[in-house]
Amino acid sequence: MSVACTSGPEPPTTIGGVQVRKQSGIYRFLARVLRPTMRAMTTRTWRGGEHLPDGGFLAVGNHVSNLDPLTFAHYLYDQGAAPKFLAKSSLFEVPVLGALLRGADQIPVYRGTARAADALVAAEAALAQGECVAVFPEGTLTRDPAMWPMTGKTGVARLALRTRVPVIPIAQWGAHFVLPPYTSRFRPFPRKPVTVVAGPPVDLDDLYGGEPDQQTLQEATRRIMAALTGQLADIRGEAPPARAYDVRRDGDPRATADGARAARRAGRRGRLARLRGGRR
Repeated sequence: MSVACTSGPEPPTTIGGVQVRKQSGIYRFLARVLRPTMRAMTTRTWRGGEHLPDGGFLAVGNHVSNLDPLTFAHYLYDQGAAPKFLAKSSLFEVPVLGALLRGADQIPVYRGTARAADALVAAEAALAQGECVAVFPEGTLTRDPAMWPMTGKTGVARLALRTRVPVIPIAQWGAHFVLPPYTSRFRPFPRKPVTVVAGPPVDLDDLYGGEPDQQTLQEATRRIMAALTGQLADIRGEAPPARAYDVRRDGDPRATADGARAARRAGRRGRLARLRGGRR
């Protein structure tokens, strides 16, 4: 796939009178394709745009569907921010998709490798340049049976405490109506309601100073996830659980389901092999 870009500077993109921040030609191309597509699939309630600062900031969100990055980016783009996502490095290896992600200046995360710290360096550089970096602190789709946010990973807290940029909690609800979690059943029509709400910056001022220890990182993470959960409770009009779901304590139902599915497949393959062997 090839994308033609003009060699000269393009005029700034304006959405509803709001000028979108710095973005590459590929980013503009993707926005021009995806925004009309998202509008065709969703009815949108956007709130809290007044909380997004002019300088660099971390946008943190809950994660209920593989469509979340698009609804999250749609909201931020409409508020004038062109987010850079911290995304799994494996996505950058997918033909075409990887080239588009790199062209749009997204940030690969090399989990469990010697390059794991590269994402933090790239994110810090983007924030220092006044850009928006988007993160889902849970690191994966929530495993909570009722789709409440799980306990978060401490990477976003480490980034927040090192850079001291505002951390804006942005709760979203509705993308899972279009693409339910852990399924390929895509349901774009009729249009589904999607609500995205940004809140005020998470207060981390008392945690700044020096290299944060594990206790400080966990406290910052707890505050970030509590802010997200509170905002989601307002959107849903429901009370969240008394404690967040923690796969280390509560187990991973997805892993259990995957294991059972793999066992069924292995059983079917075994039966098929025996049938074939009996025909010889």
